[in-house]
Amino acid sequence: MLPSKGYGATNATEPLSLLNFERRDLQPKDVQIDILFCGVCHSDLHTARNEWGNTTYPVVPGHEIIGRVSAVGNQVGGFKPGDLVGVGCLVDSCQRCSACAEGLEQYCENGFVGTYNGEEMHVGGMTYGGYSNNIVVTEKFVLRIPDTLDPAAAAPLLCAGITTYSPLRQWKVSQGQKVGIVGLGGLGHMGIKLAHAMGARVVLFTTSPDKAEDAKRFGASEVVISKNAGEMQAHRNSFDFILDTVAAPHNLDAYIELLKRDGTMVLVGAPATPHPSPQVFNLIMQRRRLAGSLIGGIAETQEMLDFCAEHGIVSDIEMIRIQDINDAYERMLKSDVKYRFVIDMASLKQ
Repeated sequence: MLPSKGYGATNATEPLSLLNFERRDLQPKDVQIDILFCGVCHSDLHTARNEWGNTTYPVVPGHEIIGRVSAVGNQVGGFKPGDLVGVGCLVDSCQRCSACAEGLEQYCENGFVGTYNGEEMHVGGMTYGGYSNNIVVTEKFVLRIPDTLDPAAAAPLLCAGITTYSPLRQWKVSQGQKVGIVGLGGLGHMGIKLAHAMGARVVLFTTSPDKAEDAKRFGASEVVISKNAGEMQAHRNSFDFILDTVAAPHNLDAYIELLKRDGTMVLVGAPATPHPSPQVFNLIMQRRRLAGSLIGGIAETQEMLDFCAEHGIVSDIEMIRIQDINDAYERMLKSDVKYRFVIDMASLKQ
């Protein structure tokens, strides 16, 4: 087994602390990676504190991983030591079901294996994430990071980037469409950048007027303060697509009413408790759609990385040491980050 160390949680109430654990030995189709950077996602906090009720302890979070290949199995053909690579939210799936056959591993009918808090398919036990010094991943689930992307700022693309890119692609957001982004956090700021690069006219909805300048810098043409009824009313029946990134329960009807006929609103934020149920008539009267989307498959994630390289898109980040992760969690709860924390894993050696 491969000795590893990282920061993790041993229960739902204690701070994250240094843990020693083991990963599987390199298998023929495996890639071993020395981790350089790892983004901090709100899902990490939900899992560490068991807010979704499915955590197996100890848990080592982190699924926005950038690193360099340190070793490969003897059947690996696509990577070699020294390559800059990424690992996102999933590290395995059954590879037998129709979803996997279509490259939609995130919808694996037998359950994909999460990068952390997932059931290890090869040697048993649980998977451990990227708040650590190394990771071993099946080649199929390793992503190539384009040379033109800054490695640290590219880390959040592995979750925040693909989580927003996938629904924009699925619902065919394109030149000239009017697209709304709800919330300007780790997901929202990526949604603005990506939708703008796809040619859409982007409108941000936020409760924070002080975020307007950043939103316009990212590519939004307008900022609507969602608490202002007049500003909201002015946009009724006008949006082709709305992407809701907020990870807290809120009134969905306020946004559904802004969709034009046949418009779609997609939820990607994952609150710990449900949203209030929307009014059915807001959907049926204009044949509007309310949908959800989960990350993306491996091929689509690589497509997203290449799209970001082509358009010069990365996340706006604040670099932290791993020793500051508990403070970062508290700041994240207060939305006190612009717009994604990324851990410099070299700090683990301190």
